[in-house]
This record gives sequence, C-alpha cells and structure tokens, in this order.
Amino acid sequence: MTSHHLANMTIEAAYREKTRSSARLAAEARQHFPSGVTHDSRHMTPYGLYVERAEGAHKWDVDGNRYVDFYGGHGALLLGHDHPKVTNAARQALAGGTHFAAGHAHEIAWAKAIKALLPSAERIRFTSSGTEATLIAVRLARAFTGKSKIVRFKGHFHGWHDQMTAGYLGHFDGSPTAGVTPETAAQSILIDPHDISAVRDCLAADHDIAALVVEPTGGSFGMLPLAPPDLVSLRELTKAHDVPLIFDEVITGFRVSPGGAQGQFGITPELTALAKILAGGLPGGAVAGRKDMLDRLDFEAATTDGFEKIHHPGTFNANPVSAAAGVAALDEIATTDACKRANGSAQQLRQGMNEVLDGEDVPWAAYGSFSGIHIFTNPERRAIKPLYFDPSNIPWTELKSNQPNIVHRLRVAMLLGGVDINSWPGAFVSAVLSQDDIDQTISAFRDAIHWLRREGDL
Repeated sequence: MTSHHLANMTIEAAYREKTRSSARLAAEARQHFPSGVTHDSRHMTPYGLYVERAEGAHKWDVDGNRYVDFYGGHGALLLGHDHPKVTNAARQALAGGTHFAAGHAHEIAWAKAIKALLPSAERIRFTSSGTEATLIAVRLARAFTGKSKIVRFKGHFHGWHDQMTAGYLGHFDGSPTAGVTPETAAQSILIDPHDISAVRDCLAADHDIAALVVEPTGGSFGMLPLAPPDLVSLRELTKAHDVPLIFDEVITGFRVSPGGAQGQFGITPELTALAKILAGGLPGGAVAGRKDMLDRLDFEAATTDGFEKIHHPGTFNANPVSAAAGVAALDEIATTDACKRANGSAQQLRQGMNEVLDGEDVPWAAYGSFSGIHIFTNPERRAIKPLYFDPSNIPWTELKSNQPNIVHRLRVAMLLGGVDINSWPGAFVSAVLSQDDIDQTISAFRDAIHWLRREGDL
C-alpha cells in the first residue's frame, strides 16, 4: 500500500497495515512474556516493532521496512549497528570460544582501554550489565565507609535493583516499590534534582552516608538537566564531608566525550558505573574507581588489612566476546571524532525539530545536551517558544510527565515516517547519521505533528 493511502488512515490503522508481521509476532509473544515484551521500554500501543536486521544508522523490521534508528541499542550503539571494526573483533573472539571460566588477554586489553580514557579508573571490576555495575558500586562504598545510606536524586535512573527503584518513575516519597522491603528503601535518601542546598543540609546532618550517586548530565541522560556548576558543587560537598561520589556513567560513559562526563567536565569521582558503549553493543558493564575502594574485592588486601572481602562472582563477567568488542569500540572512540559527530548531529536535529514545532505553532520543545534528545510535550500547556526553550525553567516533575498516550502515538507516527525514536520520547544519536537521515527525521517529525493534529491530539 502506498504512503498516500496510509496517510488517509488513522495513525494506528496505518501502522497496523505497515507492520503486519510485527503484529503477528507480538500476538505470539504475549503467549510467552508478560505484556509480550522483554524490556519495559519496548511496550507500546498497539504493539512494538519486530526487527530482523540492522546496519549503520538503520534497522529493518520483519516486514522489510527501513527505519532511521534512534533507540541505539538503548544507548549502547554510539558507533551504529554492525560497525565493521567492532563486529570483526567480536567475530574473531567468537571463533576462539565464548567462555573460558578463566582469565584471558581480551579482559586485560579492555581494562587498559578503559584506563586510557577514564580519569577515575585506578582499578576495574567487570559485570554483565549497568544495573550490576551500580549495585556493586554501592556495595563497595558501604563496605569501604562502614556506612549505610545512599543519597540520590529523584528522577535519576541507576538500574532496577532494590535500592534504586523508588524515586525514578514514582514513589518519590521514598516508599518501597512493589517487591522491595521498606528497610531497603529506607536506606536511600531522595533529594529533588538540582537542590544543592538540600544535599548540603543532608550531608551536614546525617553522618551515615556511604555515597552520593548521580547521573552527571542529569536524570535520564539530561531529561532533567544538571548544570555543570551544580556538578562541581556536588564534588566539593562530598569531598568536604568525606562521602564517596559515584558517577553513573552507564549512558554518558564514552558518549559525552571519549573520557565520559568526568573527562568532559574535569571532575573525578571515587567510583564510576559503566555499561552500554563499554562493550560495543554486547552485554557488559563495569565499576571503575579508586584502588583502595576496589581493594574491597581483593583477596590479598582483605587478608593483609583484616577486612571481610566482598564476594563477587558473575558467570559472564568480562566475557571474551564482549571484551573484544569493547576494546574495538573504545579504540574507535579514542582515535576518531565519533563523540563529536554524534553530538553535532543531535544539535542539528534538536534545532530542526524546534523549527518544525515553531512553524506548526505547537508548544512543545526538543532539548538535550551532547548526543541526547528529549521531546517535551508540555502537559500543563505552558506558553513556551520551542526555539528558546529552557528546561531549567520547568519543574522537573513536568519534564518527566509526558502523557503516555501522546508519547505512544508520536512514536507510532514517527515509525510511519521511517524513524524509530526512543519511548521517552527522545533519541540516542549515533555517530553514523547521514545528512539524509537527519533530513528524513525532521520531515518525519513534521508529518507526525500533522498526524497528531488531524486526530485531535494537538
């Protein structure tokens, strides 16, 4: 069916017509998975996309439709899909074996690549995911300090383990989320984002703080932007109170710059959680940081200094295929302008999307920093000018409160234009976008606004 005929349908009907094989697989998936999905962010109405292959900035669904991809492997694919250098490294490692249950040269090369880029990495411990990385970082901080509580910001995401669930999507009062004990939730002190004075008061009044953990560009990669001067203040305050600072660089690591946010801003935390780009698009994470803190995982240090070592196994820690892919990805990032290209493309897209919104007289805005894009759908109907939008003037609760029905329909409308945006809604921008990809995305955004307006959503 032609695009002209699709344009005469409703958004949902056109999507169903275009993605019949995805609909069939989605129905089958519901027989196996809760809601038919294996990751919460893939849940959408009427159903999610099923992808068959991907290359560069594009992916193709099971019906053969091509999309400019801004999901980016949930942020892992700064270099795009099937990057030849990364894929070849992984393929060679795969031929040698997927699991040795022993040390291997790839893990040492991976550690060296991280230490060459990341200022804080005196020692490293690999994990299988970002959630595991923040979990072990918190455990290290507690073991090292002998203290119990973690200070973190509402709206910042640090994985799905028990001590990080409240305060991201809800439970901003610190109450436990489903399946989490009240005792566990009580060990997290939640502070409004950007409220540096509240951090100052908290650290001064409570002497049982094991660490402060923060996404260094703000919650959800800048959806709730954190100004660099505030990050400097957090570093100064934690130092003054001898509280370890943990940077959650699962997203920002090797994306903001080759040295991550800490390299960009010149701020060195005690511990850093890493994942996503770290492993070149394969599963893998790590905690990196001060030697004396990572020594809590060290057999000899525990014996010599008389403390209880933290037990940390992990079947797929430093998997050789992930390690080889990670080495190749980090080398590409270190030796090229990949971060700069992704950041530049994101800026061009934000500008182009805001020009669309301004021209269509829609009081939304595209904002963000570095290679991230967030689309603010203005649930309170504020009088804003897209081209001059300043998210710091909007309460953080509003920035996070995009209406789910609008978000889903916007994403479906963008898919009709051959563009897959993230479910925030927003985008992880890769370094391999062409100008044609950028132009297509802006055009698809304009068409999506027309779809939504025609159906009464605007």
